[in-house]
Amino acid sequence: MACVRRRRGRWVLDYRDHLGKRRWLTFATREKAEAELGRVLADTRDHTAAPVDPDVTVKAYAEAWLASLTGTLKAATVDQYSRTMRLYVVPALGTIKVRKLRRGPIKALLAEKLRDDLARDTVRLIHAALRAMLNAARDDDELIRENPAEGLGRALRLVRPKETRRQDVKAFERVQLDLLLATCRENDAALYPLLLTLSRTGMRMGEARALEWDDVDLGRGEIRISRAVSGDTIETPKSGHGRTVNVSPMLLRVLRERFLQRGAVAWVFPSQAGTRLDHHNVGRRFRRLVADAKLPTHFSLHCLRHTFASLLLADGISPAYVQEQLGHASIELTVGTYGRWLRKQAPGAPAALDGEELIAPAADGTVANTGESGSSLELPLPQVVDVIGDPGRARTFNPEIKSHFRPLSQHEACDLSHSSLTCSDIDGW
Repeated sequence: MACVRRRRGRWVLDYRDHLGKRRWLTFATREKAEAELGRVLADTRDHTAAPVDPDVTVKAYAEAWLASLTGTLKAATVDQYSRTMRLYVVPALGTIKVRKLRRGPIKALLAEKLRDDLARDTVRLIHAALRAMLNAARDDDELIRENPAEGLGRALRLVRPKETRRQDVKAFERVQLDLLLATCRENDAALYPLLLTLSRTGMRMGEARALEWDDVDLGRGEIRISRAVSGDTIETPKSGHGRTVNVSPMLLRVLRERFLQRGAVAWVFPSQAGTRLDHHNVGRRFRRLVADAKLPTHFSLHCLRHTFASLLLADGISPAYVQEQLGHASIELTVGTYGRWLRKQAPGAPAALDGEELIAPAADGTVANTGESGSSLELPLPQVVDVIGDPGRARTFNPEIKSHFRPLSQHEACDLSHSSLTCSDIDGW
């Protein structure tokens, strides 16, 4: 039963919600409390049958939650969540009721996995899956009021600092990339067009596997990326929408040659059997090429995407252009990921603030500078002030020396102008 009563100078609405939980709300006036009572009674009647069992366990709710994700998230993301729940969450927390799940058991689970030397990235995935599931429980008719997994990533230092994430990005240097491509042409020529495409466009491997010849405009030198392979299905790219990337002249020549030899296959990069290229098979061949080229073994196929971005930024290309080519959601993501390749020095930048270059000094000691209006402005050269000397700013402050160079009278100046003194005579004074 719901009722309104006065308590300690306030009006209290006491009721049970549609999940059977007791609620107390306080109001300043009786009218406001009774108005809320009417709304609560109507809401309770609309939920005579609760869509979610208030006593549902973590295991049962996880199964229903994973089923609801199909078709809304990428297949690879759903598979990762499902694997994480099955291996780590359900065995530890599966029998606990969702509404009784507290912060302590979740924190204990994550800390235990860290002590067991489970990879920190794996523990981060466990936390992410739990947090996502409990966010859904919070939205399901308030099965829980707060998410007990919130903030644990920072408390357990699962969130890597931005600088650490930036340093973890691996990219080939230009010389290393040239060596890899040369090794590919010599040892695995069939893979060369794919590796060149990845390094010249920055597209992801899943996007390259889904690329068809209808997406390639050889006349304009552009590629439209509108699909990606995720698992065994073709979906939209990771950003959720397509993008158009530019093609370099070298890649354009290679794609034109490949187009002439394409046959009836729609894929730009098919397997030898004409089917869609297998990611794991390409990764195995790539690792063999890295070893043949004697390059560091930490390089992966995805490093070619990083290489594309890092080389452009190191050459001074606008981060906005790189963001557009990579399909990043924001320029902050691009700069945050590849910031260490941005040019930190800009020779001539201070001079650029003055506009056009100053013209050489004129005979009268001024310089001309043309402003935006095109008019010539006469600017006097800066005067050098001798800071050494007496308060009168005399150039020579020794009184004995000044006595030798006292001002000449008019008669003495006239005699000096008619004399035949030489420089050596003057030096002998």
